Amino acid sequence: MVSVTEIGSTVPRRELGRLLRKAREVAGFGLEAAASDLEWSRAKMYRIEAGQTPLRALDVDQMCRLYGTPSELTEVLVSLAKESKSKGWYHAYGEVIPRWFQLYVGLEVAASRIRTYEHALIPGLLQTPEYVAEVARTRPGIADEDVVKLVELRQERQRLLSRKRPAAPEFEAIIEEAALRKRVPCMAGQIDRLIEAGQAPHITVRIVPLVSGLSRSAIAGSFVILDFPTKGARSAEPTTVYSEGLSGALYLDRIEEVKAYAHVWNTLNVQALGKEESCRLMQKIKEECRD
Repeated sequence: MVSVTEIGSTVPRRELGRLLRKAREVAGFGLEAAASDLEWSRAKMYRIEAGQTPLRALDVDQMCRLYGTPSELTEVLVSLAKESKSKGWYHAYGEVIPRWFQLYVGLEVAASRIRTYEHALIPGLLQTPEYVAEVARTRPGIADEDVVKLVELRQERQRLLSRKRPAAPEFEAIIEEAALRKRVPCMAGQIDRLIEAGQAPHITVRIVPLVSGLSRSAIAGSFVILDFPTKGARSAEPTTVYSEGLSGALYLDRIEEVKAYAHVWNTLNVQALGKEESCRLMQKIKEECRD
């Protein structure tokens, strides 16, 4: 039997299963027909597409040839198969996996609850177009047309929070006060957006004041915890932690890893002001921005 440690993170395996199922459906193959052509059992095909089992790169290549998958997507799927066996998975944009393939966005769309902690920036799902543009311009040599594209992509992603079917996820943001006090020209409008968003019943915005002491959050850095809807008595997918850096992102879904970040989140819950206190502090900072 293969242990969880040997398999590593299930995140790439789950995404691989989703993409292989989509490729099969686009090609017009039923589950049993594909299994027959591949000389596999129907049960094996189901486990693969459900992300329940690791898959060899050779097997993925065989499936892609059967489905007539474009070469660029085949490269992505083969890479996911290789990464699904590693102990921790770093998703480096622009290298083996092209930038258009954003694993995190797929997880975000599937989540029923999203908890995000930010110490330096406003959470992406709550950023105004002006703020997105300011963040984009921190990238060396970025062209104006790329800034416009990034703003459009971010706005499209933000539709998640106003989604009706399925219901929008519960969204909880804890933000360090220092992030609101950065000298950004559009900060007053951005704070208005935070206050407005926090009025929605499924969105919570809370602030950790500057007077708070150090905690493990200082070591953890910014992170997102994603919970997924249940099927029967069990979650459809395991809770996943996402942490992004300059050159890639880390996805964690092992029990001990998730527990470590959940502990940090609980600490932040204690340090953060309540909803009303947070709103008053944001109003105060906004007025100071205009002085």
